[in-house]
Amino acid sequence: MSEQSNELKKLATIATDLELSAELRIKAIESVGRIGTHEALLVLLEMAARDDLITKERELALKQAREIIKSGR
Repeated sequence: MSEQSNELKKLATIATDLELSAELRIKAIESVGRIGTHEALLVLLEMAARDDLITKERELALKQAREIIKSGR
């Protein structure tokens, strides 16, 4: 569980680092969504709430969060 938590933290850091390319940040958001746990859901919702992220990335984070909710994980 701790390993997954560390992975989520790393992915969240990548997804919110505006110094990195948009492509890399989007891949990180999608990776968080694929993890599909409750903790991943919370990370995605935090990303969606950040005003400093690009709108497209915030919408992607919400979409990924919705998919986790739909799957019932």
